[in-house]
Amino acid sequence: MQTSVSWTALVALVTLTPCAVSGCKAKPSGKIESHMMWSIKHHLTVGNRKQKNPLPLNAETVEQGRLAFSHYCAACHGLDGQNTGVPFADRMSPAVPSLTSKDVQNYTDGQLKSVIDNGIWPSGMPGSKGILSDEEIWSIVNYIRRLPPQGSAGEPQMYTQ
Repeated sequence: MQTSVSWTALVALVTLTPCAVSGCKAKPSGKIESHMMWSIKHHLTVGNRKQKNPLPLNAETVEQGRLAFSHYCAACHGLDGQNTGVPFADRMSPAVPSLTSKDVQNYTDGQLKSVIDNGIWPSGMPGSKGILSDEEIWSIVNYIRRLPPQGSAGEPQMYTQ
């Protein structure tokens, strides 16, 4: 029994030493890995694919969404949804996505609501269940569909003061 414990310790030491020496740096995802994760999220793990937004997409609901977004989402996504002024957005793994990206915009309204409601594991995207009402979430979905040009909304106040 003593031999197997020593052998296990030796295997662990040999396996973990390169990580300790190299600092265990994460590498950006390759094209195949990125496509696989996109497919898994868009077709398997993010629910509500067919759910329709009950709010009309108009200036009033977009403005309501902008206000809710500025209170709940801007800390990570910036006021414009494109990470403007967010100092850590590109340093996270995975990086905080621009909400104007093709990957995000290809989600259905129901899937965007699901992401906002439940978050995305294992990313840093938290769920808002119990924090935002369904109407607030649906209005945020409308805002995400009509985001302003990058940088035009300014930077979140929490990072400028």
